[in-house]
Parts: sequence; structure tokens; C-alpha cells
Amino acid sequence: MNFSTGPHHKIWPVPRRCRTPALEFGTSTRRSEEGYTLVALLALMTILALFAAAAAPSIRQQAQREREVEAIYRGEQVAAAIRHYYSYRTRSAPGVAGLPTSMDQLLEGIPSGTKKVQILRPSAARDPLSESGEWRLIKPLSNELADFQRAMILFAGNVRPVSSDPQLQQLERFTTFAVIPTLGLTSTGPNSSGPDTSTGPFIGASSRSKQDSIIYYYGISRHDQWIFTPLFR
Repeated sequence: MNFSTGPHHKIWPVPRRCRTPALEFGTSTRRSEEGYTLVALLALMTILALFAAAAAPSIRQQAQREREVEAIYRGEQVAAAIRHYYSYRTRSAPGVAGLPTSMDQLLEGIPSGTKKVQILRPSAARDPLSESGEWRLIKPLSNELADFQRAMILFAGNVRPVSSDPQLQQLERFTTFAVIPTLGLTSTGPNSSGPDTSTGPFIGASSRSKQDSIIYYYGISRHDQWIFTPLFR
């Protein structure tokens, strides 16, 4: 092409520039930034997952601790209900005959004039630690009760706990074994009065859960060995 001046060449042609390299460079930069963002997001998700995994055991322990606190609270109410029931019944049926034979009897309450007084809330009649929600009923002269008595003696420094209620002191003669405070050993006695589903009078309740506990109840670290009874108080 002739670029000389002349009457017919007043406009000088300008060579066109190729913009393709600049476009490719901008696209590559955006892709690189998107890659860095994705890597940062994956790293953040990994860190959050690690924190969640580390916190999970603590959350489970806290949930179990709360259930154990509730179980102790309800179990103590069951023990108090047994004491109220026996205190009323012992007037006409002293000894083991004055004990309740079912949880329903505690829920029904005891007569007071023309009405009945509630001695156990319905929620307390449920075991929060077991799947069934049913308390295991502890019979008089059972090995479970003897083991609990031994644990209480050891917890108290080889001192046998004495009930402050004269009626319960009398009841202990018919419901517990003789115990040697120094060694914390029970004397030879019969086996448990039967499975926990059997009928008959009961002196306490315990959970059906066989798991180890987080809370120690009188030095005992297993749910089914916690016995809630009005005795030894």
C-alpha cells in the first residue's frame, strides 16, 4: 500500500492491533482467582469439620451428664415417695408388708381425709437413662441392695450410715443384710429375691441402663448400681 502524501490520501491508515492476548490474560486471571477461592473454601470447611469432630464427644458427655442429673433428681423423688407410703402403711402393716408393690401405688398417692395426697409426680416414675423408661424395682434382702449398702459404707469411710427415721431404722432389720463396717463386706445371705419384673414389695429403684456414668453417686460409677432408697439416710 502506498503511504505517500497526495490529494487522494488525506487519511493515513492505522494498522489494527490484535486484542486476543489481552482477553486471554484477563480470563486466565479470573480463573486463577476462582481457583484460589475454591481452595480457601475447602480449607475453611475442613477446619470447621475438625472443630465439630473435636466438640462432638464433649457435647455427648454434656448430654449424658444432664440425663444423669435428672435421673438422680427423679430417683430421689421415688425414694421419698417410698418413705411417705411406708410411713402411712406401717400403721396397719408394719415391716415389709408396708412397702409398695408397684410404681402405680406410689402414683395413686396416700389418703388424707377424703382426698389423696400426691407423693410422686408422673415424670419421676420414668427412668431417663434407659430406653424403656421403666425403673428397676429393688427388693428387700437383695444382693443389689447389699452391694449398694457396702458402697455407701466405703464412701463414708467405713462408717455405716444410720437412718434418721425411727420407722426406717426398724425397717432396715427386715430389708438389709448385716454388714461389717471395717471391711465393707456383707454376710452370707440369699440371692436376689427374683428378677426385677417379679411382683412383691420393693424398697428402692435403680436404672436399667448398664452404662458407665460420668457422675459418681456415692462413689458408684455405673447406672444400674445406683439405688434410690429411703434407707441409710
